[in-house]
Amino acid sequence: MTVRGLPSATHLLYEPSFVNLNLMDISLDGTVAVVTGASRGAGRGIAAVLGERGATVYVTGRSTRGGPSAPGRSGSIEETAEEVTRRGGTAVAVRCDHTVDADVAGLFDQVRREHGRLDLLVNNAWGGYEQRGDSAATFFGTPFWEQPLWRWQAMFGAGVRATFVTSRQGAPLLLNDRRERPGLIVNTIAWAFGTYLGNVVYDTAKAATARLALGFACDLRPHNVAAVAIAPGHLGVNETPEYLGRAVATLAGDHDVMKRSGQTLTVGELAREYGFTDIDGTQPEPFSITGSAED
Repeated sequence: MTVRGLPSATHLLYEPSFVNLNLMDISLDGTVAVVTGASRGAGRGIAAVLGERGATVYVTGRSTRGGPSAPGRSGSIEETAEEVTRRGGTAVAVRCDHTVDADVAGLFDQVRREHGRLDLLVNNAWGGYEQRGDSAATFFGTPFWEQPLWRWQAMFGAGVRATFVTSRQGAPLLLNDRRERPGLIVNTIAWAFGTYLGNVVYDTAKAATARLALGFACDLRPHNVAAVAIAPGHLGVNETPEYLGRAVATLAGDHDVMKRSGQTLTVGELAREYGFTDIDGTQPEPFSITGSAED
């Protein structure tokens, strides 16, 4: 099996250095967004680009300045909020553990009090490898019968369940005031056109997150709210988190996004359809794995 862009444990935790570029795309002024898991990596990249487009972004995560989610982890929701603000957006940092239902309810209570609606929800919070010292060899090289049981609980609890609970709480706010522009839920996933991702728990959790997007889409369609799953490439290796951010921002500004509702999308394909690039002007191709587990 040949892997192009298979993420190592180190790059799964990629923490980017941002470059401020002005995008000549649709403004998101007036858009109210929530981006979960935004202390670093993909979530920070998404939040930063949304801010650059003029959105109000609620930045959530467990890591606060002086209080990381695990010893030695850099990045915080405050730092991401500062980046959103620096780029011209409005940022609200909210400490939220998305495995704690009361935290999630409190987040959307705050959004309701302050804005009365939500236009974009990005489910990026995730867990299952970041605190256990995994290496690429143990994470992707261990057969399922040797996988620790805590990994299932972590990935389905902090990943799949967190996405469901967050969307369940956010959906009523997404239904409000949909006359001018559709609402949107984005689930970030890892995906390689249906090819096995190399770890059965990881693969199953990511597939379940994509199926959640499909289910959300079916229920939300009558209300003019779309839901999609988006897969980036190999963050920190062949593309930056801002490439994913540009994909999310472009979809959020697309008045015809309902036609994509329920789909599993890749950043590389969207870049070619909409014409956006990564920060270096390139259009990295979608993450893919050639061959199969039987090869």
